[in-house]
Amino acid sequence: MAVVEQRGSVPVASAVTEEETPPKEANGNGSHASNDVTAPTAETTPDVPEEPKQSKGLSLTPEIPKGVVIQANNSNPTSEKFKRVRDWSITKYKYTRQALSEKLGRGSRTVDLDLEPRLELLKDDRQRYENVTNLAQTLASQLSQLTVTQKNLGDAFTELSVKTPSLHLEFGINADAQRFLSKSGETLTEAINAFTSDMNTLVNKTIEDTMINAKQYETVRIEYDAFRVDLEELNMGPRDAVTVPKLEQAQKNFQTQREKYEKIRDDLSVKVKLLEGNKVKVLRNQLWMLHGAFAAHSLSCQNFLEKNIQEAGEHLNNVSTDVPSFLEES
Repeated sequence: MAVVEQRGSVPVASAVTEEETPPKEANGNGSHASNDVTAPTAETTPDVPEEPKQSKGLSLTPEIPKGVVIQANNSNPTSEKFKRVRDWSITKYKYTRQALSEKLGRGSRTVDLDLEPRLELLKDDRQRYENVTNLAQTLASQLSQLTVTQKNLGDAFTELSVKTPSLHLEFGINADAQRFLSKSGETLTEAINAFTSDMNTLVNKTIEDTMINAKQYETVRIEYDAFRVDLEELNMGPRDAVTVPKLEQAQKNFQTQREKYEKIRDDLSVKVKLLEGNKVKVLRNQLWMLHGAFAAHSLSCQNFLEKNIQEAGEHLNNVSTDVPSFLEES
């Protein structure tokens, strides 16, 4: 298309061809001709900065500095969790199978000839110590009730000694005896309670802690035997491309379980030895203290009663005459 530009009064023809140039808005006179002096427009269009054009073939990916390595996290949490659940399920299956076979008398088990007899003895001792502790608690409870009854009886004797002048001496002697027995019984009750407290600590804390470790040892022992049986079964089977990798993996699992079993066995053996020495010291001390408390209670009561009877006899000897009864008067 030919474009004609008019400058002044001389028309100039231009042979510039434009490809579909968008039409321009016409001015007030509807003419596309421009004069040398143009009137300022009422509104001026602000200059809009042009956006930088992206050249073809260039990428906006940020450049990675040299020497920087970006490691991608290829681990899948779901697959790792599934693997842990699968390994746990296999281990539990082997453990259950080994435990059932031992209970049914069909499977073989590993026996430590030094540790396991000591554990059985410790279980038996724990039951016996627990029985002694329960009996001592019963005795302390009954003795506490007895001391309360003796105290009430002593108060009743004291009241009667005041209200009965003729039997003042007899009621007074018995009141003193019951009050002393009650007080001495309270001291003995405290000694028995101290004994039961230390026995509870020994049975329910010290020995119980060792028994918890013994249960853990038994669990690890069964797992060890389960992997051992699995390895023995693979060793007795054929050797081919399928079984050899399984045999190698079973050997690794067996070795790992064996190290775990030996470690907990050695730790438990040391703990049992320490417990045996500590148990003897604690029991020797507590038994002597309990025996001393009973001896002191018995001796103090005996001495007081003998002294009380002696004083009562001297008082009766000092009385010259007794009050005659109404039968004697008649």
